Amino acid sequence: MNKRLITLAIETSCDETSCAILSAGRTILANEIYTQIEIHKAFGGVVPEVASRNHLEKISWIIDDSLKTAGIGFEEVDHIAVTYGPGLVGALLVGLSSAKALAYALEIPFVPVNHIEGHIAANYIAHPELEPPFVCLVVSGGHTHLVEVKDYTTFEVIGKTRDDAAGEAFDKVARTLGLGYPGGPLIDQIAKSGNPYAIDFPKAMLDQENLDFSFSGLKSAVLNYINSCKMKKIEINIPDVCASFQEAVVHILCHKAMDAIEQSGHKKMVLAGGVAANTALRETLSIKCNEKGVGFYYPPLALCTDNAAMIGCAGYYNFRAGYLGDMSVNAIPNLRIGTKMGL
Repeated sequence: MNKRLITLAIETSCDETSCAILSAGRTILANEIYTQIEIHKAFGGVVPEVASRNHLEKISWIIDDSLKTAGIGFEEVDHIAVTYGPGLVGALLVGLSSAKALAYALEIPFVPVNHIEGHIAANYIAHPELEPPFVCLVVSGGHTHLVEVKDYTTFEVIGKTRDDAAGEAFDKVARTLGLGYPGGPLIDQIAKSGNPYAIDFPKAMLDQENLDFSFSGLKSAVLNYINSCKMKKIEINIPDVCASFQEAVVHILCHKAMDAIEQSGHKKMVLAGGVAANTALRETLSIKCNEKGVGFYYPPLALCTDNAAMIGCAGYYNFRAGYLGDMSVNAIPNLRIGTKMGL
């Protein structure tokens, strides 16, 4: 029997320091994560320099912990996978430098991975039966995309936000309401006790044939509503604002996602990214997919947020396809989906 490939993966694109060990791309042997959320709460968002310094402090012991959890040594690792973009450049460089050093010292292949493609790959870990092709709705703090996944390493963006990402809108609204950071989970929780139809917030671009999104107008409408209430000294019903705002975002995302299914002809819809943890989005998209007879897949909460296991899975398929890097690979903060290193 052939030895199953062992991947050591590193993720440091934002405020999570993570290292994972995977067998054959889809089996997690370890997935260690150190989160900086408590540190950045004091600032109301991620401070890039603070994030980078914390990555530097934690990266070595996170790697050691992952090897101990997996019960293996460096000599059993077959290749190193690492996020090289998109993300915060300083944070990316910490993980990238560590991965290069390990690959060089161990004399094993080095595999650069696109962070967003990693989010998509999280679903392969969660659903062993899932295979391309399919449509994926990627919703995270900085990205809102509809992607046609043609095979494990071939992606085509068929729709994207023209301004703010959905996750950015969640954080901005939460900050204005004084809820704190991170905004998405807080709004999701508070919205459960609110009326999603109490306030009629705008839903942009639903009548257009393209698959693009726009959340800037919605965000501005919510902020204007809050400021208007404050000026008129009207008490703000925070649960209703959260529920109505969330309903508008979810409605837009699901409407465009189902348009993508109809236009592409695919019968599988996949959800990925940090905002994939939103309960209203999961429930609504599940209902709509069921009505259309479309298979619906999403990762567990632990694989929605940034983690190295998803990077290891994507790296495994990049490795098999021959997309390898070398010591010249640099961090690319604005890396686009579908960009490949090597062959």
